[in-house]
Amino acid sequence: MPLCRQAFAVLTILFCALGSAFTSEALALAKSDILLDIVSNCVDTASLNYCNVCRAPRSDAACAPARECGKSTEVWALNEQYTAIRDLKMCGCPAAFVHGLALPRKPVRGVEDPARPDGIWQFAWDVASGRMNGADIALVVNPRYRRSQDQLHVHLVRLDPGARERLAPHTVGTVRQLHEVWDVAARGALARSLDDYGVLVALDDGGSYRVVITQESPESLFTLWRCD
Repeated sequence: MPLCRQAFAVLTILFCALGSAFTSEALALAKSDILLDIVSNCVDTASLNYCNVCRAPRSDAACAPARECGKSTEVWALNEQYTAIRDLKMCGCPAAFVHGLALPRKPVRGVEDPARPDGIWQFAWDVASGRMNGADIALVVNPRYRRSQDQLHVHLVRLDPGARERLAPHTVGTVRQLHEVWDVAARGALARSLDDYGVLVALDDGGSYRVVITQESPESLFTLWRCD
């Protein structure tokens, strides 16, 4: 093959590879905004042109009854600041299985965002308390590099019955008031030189709340996060 033709072939392969990489990155970024899109367009049915703008209409909306679980939004609680919805992991699971998400209604990226709201922990606990016993509840925010979505979301799940004994090495403090969770977690991360971490909150003996941080996903380490 002449040299110029070889060079053209190599450049073609390179551009195709780069184009594929950019496409994959763009798709990943688009998928990471699904929860933000739902919070922005699906939880409030009064929004203009709701059924056309929302990708997964509320299960109680006129345009949703025919939609399957994975293509609808089930809202558990809603106020001006936060909402709680069913996680898709509940689809196809037994009725006793619980996995919800509590989210701010404005854009907040995650554990690393300075704008993370202190009040989301109490909101999440109140919603979870309506569906699980307090001793079973685990509230979880995954680390930045162990999450698929870039809208802050607190997982409302059950603590694995065998996990409580394993929490001690990862516990960085206890709080009486849930609005203190972020501060205690941040101080614990600083003391352990962690620049990325996940947070788990569970009821401690005596009625306070245990704050746990890990570099891995607390969701997968300590909770019953899926039913299979």
